[in-house]
Amino acid sequence: MFGNDPLWLILLKAVFCFAFLMVTVLVSIVMERKVVAWMQLRIGPNRHGPWGMLQSLADGIKLMLKEDVVVKGSDKAVYLLAPVLAAIPAFMAIAVIPFGPPGNEVSIFGTRTAMQLTDLPVAVLYILAVASIGAYGTVLAGWASGSTYPLLGGVRATAQIISYEVAMGLSFAAVFLYSGSMSTSTIVGAQTDTWFAVLLPVSFLIYMVAMVGEAHRAPFDMPESEGDLVAGFQTEYSSIKFAMFMLAEYIHMVTLSALAVTLFLGGWRAPAPISTFWEGANHGWWPMLWFVGKVLVMLFVFVWLRGTLPRVRYDQFMKLGWKVLIPVSLVWLMLVATVRAMRNEGYDFTQIILWVAGGVLVLLLVSFVADIFRDREERRAEAEREAREKAEPPAFDPMAGGYPVPPLPGQSLPPVPRRRPRAERQPATVPAGDERESAAEADSAAGKEADDA
Repeated sequence: MFGNDPLWLILLKAVFCFAFLMVTVLVSIVMERKVVAWMQLRIGPNRHGPWGMLQSLADGIKLMLKEDVVVKGSDKAVYLLAPVLAAIPAFMAIAVIPFGPPGNEVSIFGTRTAMQLTDLPVAVLYILAVASIGAYGTVLAGWASGSTYPLLGGVRATAQIISYEVAMGLSFAAVFLYSGSMSTSTIVGAQTDTWFAVLLPVSFLIYMVAMVGEAHRAPFDMPESEGDLVAGFQTEYSSIKFAMFMLAEYIHMVTLSALAVTLFLGGWRAPAPISTFWEGANHGWWPMLWFVGKVLVMLFVFVWLRGTLPRVRYDQFMKLGWKVLIPVSLVWLMLVATVRAMRNEGYDFTQIILWVAGGVLVLLLVSFVADIFRDREERRAEAEREAREKAEPPAFDPMAGGYPVPPLPGQSLPPVPRRRPRAERQPATVPAGDERESAAEADSAAGKEADDA
């Protein structure tokens, strides 16, 4: 279905994809401000255009007219290249997202074509690769700025993207097993009867969490957290370069939402109540309406999380990714692979349920026994520690656990080394001639000894 369109139609589709992203970004920014204001009982934007609908356009004009500052101590070539590296890959992922069925059901200026720019046998891997390139723009922006806070924000953002892309890729693997393909149009076609969000609920939930974490959105917006990083990797950027970083973030939101709709929510297919009694709901131009509606719902989820949840601590966020999402993804993938293999071998649904339930019970039993022995070891170690503390109380460590903590009742902070008071030091005399130099040397030596003490 792809690769047969004339050149003018391919260019027209590319322009449409670009325009769709830009318009959706403008709508999502206004929607975010309006919805968060409604949640927090505020007015929100209401000056630019009717009901404040042109607020995003006014913000863009304002950013372009601001002074464009280039930091003196920065690596200027990389400093100017970083916003481009962040923005361009964000536009590329939309090329393989299907807006409608691939059967050439629509006609554009007399030429029948599919509502998708192109498709690949490994389209989902292409999206992951393009999203990973965007991480270079983030880390290079932090490094090239020549400042401490942008560097910290860039390092945080890179670690965050790498960590949550692993869990995101594992959630995709279950979809590949069920659909039998990595092509986006084929994956949508495999959801004719049931959406993968229903068949693979664990994968869908893992993707939702990883999606928010990779997009640097609240409550996982630590790379730009104002409390400890000022503005993260984009601290030293202004004017249009800062606007490109913001544009990349919102385009990334739209792309991740479109990918969630494609892989888990039936793509361009109409919801069940509509598709059951209207046969033509999934044909013609109607699928584009259902797709855009689902994308707006996913964007609302982003806004809802921002207006509801507080920011988490960075170590808690990384523990969630490496110690919860990735292990759960691996176990769930093994379970899905086992079920698919048994279905291919001809086992009926009842046998599959019995085998899977038996395996889960065995794992729970093994983990229960391991917890019992672990608890015994922990209680024995705790008793030995308490006995040692009663014999000789340990010195209080205010940095135990990596964070400064106040002393508990009965504990005291270690003494802070201080210089001796001036009155207790040996009074200095002012000799004449060579004796003055030797006395000054002796006095400096005494001062160093006092500082060491």
